[in-house]
Amino acid sequence: MSAVDAAVTGSAPGIGAGSTDTPPPPEQTAETALARTLQKIARGDLLVVVMSFVFAFLIGSVLIIIADQEVRQTLGYFFARPGDALSAIWQSVTHAYGAMFRGAIFDAPGYTKAAERVREAGGSGTYVLVPALSAGLRPLTETLTVATPLIIASAGMAVSFRAGLFNIGGTGQLIVGAMAAGYVGFSFQLPIGVHLLVCLVVGALAGGVWGGIAGFLKARFGANEVISTIMLNWIATYLLFFALKTAAFTGANQSQPTSPSIGENAVLPQLLGSGFRLHAGLFIAAGAAVVLWWLMSRSTIGFHFRAVGSNPRAAQVAGISPARTAFLVLAVAGALVGLAGAVHVLGTEQRLTEGVAGNIGFDAITVALLGRSGPVGIVLAGLLFAALSTGGRFMESNQGVPLDLVQVIQVLVVLFIAAPPLVRTLIGLRRIDHPGAGARVRNARRARTGAEMAAVASGAAAAASDAADFASSTVETSTDRSSGASTADHPATAAETASPPPGDSGGPPGRDLAKGTGTSSEGGSSPLEEQSEDATDAQEEER
Repeated sequence: MSAVDAAVTGSAPGIGAGSTDTPPPPEQTAETALARTLQKIARGDLLVVVMSFVFAFLIGSVLIIIADQEVRQTLGYFFARPGDALSAIWQSVTHAYGAMFRGAIFDAPGYTKAAERVREAGGSGTYVLVPALSAGLRPLTETLTVATPLIIASAGMAVSFRAGLFNIGGTGQLIVGAMAAGYVGFSFQLPIGVHLLVCLVVGALAGGVWGGIAGFLKARFGANEVISTIMLNWIATYLLFFALKTAAFTGANQSQPTSPSIGENAVLPQLLGSGFRLHAGLFIAAGAAVVLWWLMSRSTIGFHFRAVGSNPRAAQVAGISPARTAFLVLAVAGALVGLAGAVHVLGTEQRLTEGVAGNIGFDAITVALLGRSGPVGIVLAGLLFAALSTGGRFMESNQGVPLDLVQVIQVLVVLFIAAPPLVRTLIGLRRIDHPGAGARVRNARRARTGAEMAAVASGAAAAASDAADFASSTVETSTDRSSGASTADHPATAAETASPPPGDSGGPPGRDLAKGTGTSSEGGSSPLEEQSEDATDAQEEER
């Protein structure tokens, strides 16, 4: 079929009713095992967590460079000697993060120095290895010591978060648990084993009661748990300040706001001897992670917690009371956080002070959110935050980098992890969060292309139809002339044949006289009509 025939019939080749061609099939992509694995990794949380730390440490590197005076001096003559500035930047960043690693995980220079001392004293073999490892792994033991109460408190926070309640009262619940356990620890004399167990139970009960107050206010009066737990934090803080000024908590030493030391039977045993602070609370932290897993995944009460957190209305229809569940959630969460306070005072601090809680209560919120409120995630996040804390202190003393930089890195990590689409966008995986976006764009593009082709074909068909009509009228006029018909007797016919049809070579109807074709919009005659009238007048004069 020719192009003119296709235009006359109103269809283009391959389009319309006269088409025998079929559109190509959509592209089929074979999904391989490797592609599925890569997509699973890209959509998973592990990649987001790793890249969050990468971006946080990159921004931290910029802050380290800005804080280093030597680097700022070399940047002053960067264009003259760029090598000095680049070398200073590299040394500043690597030495700072190297010091953080030394203070958090392994102290390689300390290991070497300890080994050399033993060798100089005549030791060899295991006599060198044991002291060297003790010096090298000391930072790791400190990290585990700091992480122990943090993991236990984060488990309590995870219970409330997974139940849909935002518990901000970790500091108050931890202080109350530490106060109760500490008081029993230094005020009573109980048998070994029993004394420690009683102190731990009392600390957990005190934290549960303190959390249950916020739960009761939530269940009975509908009070916002965020406000009530924050206010309970301040009440517990000032209650500790008051208690440390009374004879019951200070004993004979009333000049300093500290309590007597915990009794020997109530102290958590040291795992590596008196030279290290790591204690048996590490096993309690591991047990808290297991309890969190069993409570939220295998128990009936944990199912009620998750049901209320997912959809309170549906849970109420199913017979679960949201009010009673809210009370139980905050009581259980408070008990775990109170246990963390008891472990902290019985194992690490071994006495009550005004700063016994530190930042554990608020850091537990961050760790629980960072660990997605899961047991494995909480353990890893707790170890990480503890490593940043211990390594940051060593970095400050060894390299002069401000400790506040560690808190900036922690905040940046949480910020990036809280926004996975931002992280995926920064690493070029934006389409992971919109898996059908590419296909929709391609389909819309194909639809627009098809519509444009159809419009072009329709325009070509209309133009071909006008051309065919003009050609037909021209043929008829030529036939009349060849048969001897006089156009003089039919001036209108001559005028009609002389003027081209509208829409062909003369432009569309209604064009102005300046164009030379068409009808004047002011009612005048076109040039072709004027020529036809002049020819008719001349013929009449000859006659």
